[in-house]
Amino acid sequence: MKPKSRRTVVEAQLTRITNWLAGIVLLALLLWGAQALWMRLRYTYTNDAQVTQYINPIVSRVGGYVVSVHYHDHQLVKRGDTLLLIDNKEYKYEADQVAASVNKEAAEINVLHSQKEILQAEHESLRTSIAAGEARVTKQQLEYDRYSYLFQEKSATAQQLEDVKATLDVYKSELASLKHKLQASQERVHDVDMKKGVVDAERVRLTAAVGRKRLDVGYTVIRAPYDGQIGKRTIEKGQMISAGEVLGFIVNRETPTWVTANFKETQLRYLHLGNRVEVVADAYPDQKFYGKIISISPATGSAFSLLPPDNATGNFVKIVQRVPVRIELDKQRGAQQLLSGMNVNVSVSKKQK
Repeated sequence: MKPKSRRTVVEAQLTRITNWLAGIVLLALLLWGAQALWMRLRYTYTNDAQVTQYINPIVSRVGGYVVSVHYHDHQLVKRGDTLLLIDNKEYKYEADQVAASVNKEAAEINVLHSQKEILQAEHESLRTSIAAGEARVTKQQLEYDRYSYLFQEKSATAQQLEDVKATLDVYKSELASLKHKLQASQERVHDVDMKKGVVDAERVRLTAAVGRKRLDVGYTVIRAPYDGQIGKRTIEKGQMISAGEVLGFIVNRETPTWVTANFKETQLRYLHLGNRVEVVADAYPDQKFYGKIISISPATGSAFSLLPPDNATGNFVKIVQRVPVRIELDKQRGAQQLLSGMNVNVSVSKKQK
């Protein structure tokens, strides 16, 4: 036999190595396909999912001149931490001015109270005078009746009877005048009570206005509403801001982090409230996070869009719709590493009920 050439041996070795490599690749593909098939049969999966957190604006409730800023970009803050200060001198002056008006109304009430006491004293004095006047009229009436009898018996002159009658008329006139004064005094007391009601209502209104002004003074200190992390700082000392102006954004760290996963409508039969969920973030591919389904949207995402599709227009093309599902992540399992907007992959076991 002719000995094999060196070239033939090399080609045979290359062929053997190629076959081994092809076999390994084929085996890897088979294993990967089997695993993918097993995962597809056991889990329902979507990669159309993002991490979501409450991101709220920091808003000023009053306008003014910013005197100091106490935070930086991406700073962690605690509930109640001072973020910035607005010059509060004008608000303090306004609050003091309204407080002075409250004191003025209180003094006016005291004056009216004193007037009422004086009028009540005069009222009681008039009552006493009226009682005395009524006694005089009664006595003089008896005197007049006696003289009338004596005049009829020719024991008294007409002049004496006229004098007694004149005195009786004077007493009656004085009594009527006293009663008129008593009625006028009662009306003045009533007027004072009405004025006190008006002044007291104004005092209550001004007291509420003082509270409102003091609230404005408190609003000049803008604090963190909860534990969180500040976004980009957009405000500096020396700026003039207006009420309602957005001064920045804060990410809420007190509420749980959740994932909004958009599952296909054909996957909904496997999803139930309370189902355990496995989440893998693109940022941490070697780490698994866990959570549970807490809500399923009552409509597809397209139904909530600004211009929902109208299939009755005649250009219908069937497209598998997606339904947003909210998944709350377990806090104790490192969910704080996930940031709002991150892409994640979500898997839910089909065997859960």
